[in-house]
Amino acid sequence: MSFSRTGPNASFFSNPLQKTADLVVPTITIYEVFKVVLHQRRNESDALQSVALKQQGSVVDLTPSISILAARMSIEHHLPMADSIILATSRVFGATIWTQDSDFKEIDGIQYVPKKSG
Repeated sequence: MSFSRTGPNASFFSNPLQKTADLVVPTITIYEVFKVVLHQRRNESDALQSVALKQQGSVVDLTPSISILAARMSIEHHLPMADSIILATSRVFGATIWTQDSDFKEIDGIQYVPKKSG
């Protein structure tokens, strides 16, 4: 979900983020990134800049069918609500999730790297 262009895992995310037209962005990820950056930096301008890149992709609203699939995936993979929505959206659109969120590390088809301090 969240990443820094200059953080220790920046290189992991650099290739997929260069193709903004190919990004599939569940609206909940915009909420999550904005909230994390606003909380960490306490600066709304930085938070808005952090979500601007995501908004260049295809922003996907939560639909009833994605909601139902997300509920199933939440139970199957023991995921919190937001993560299950992200996973369901990726499956519906055939997209790959690139993440450092450990909730996804055991799920097939996910590009996961452990979060590093720095």
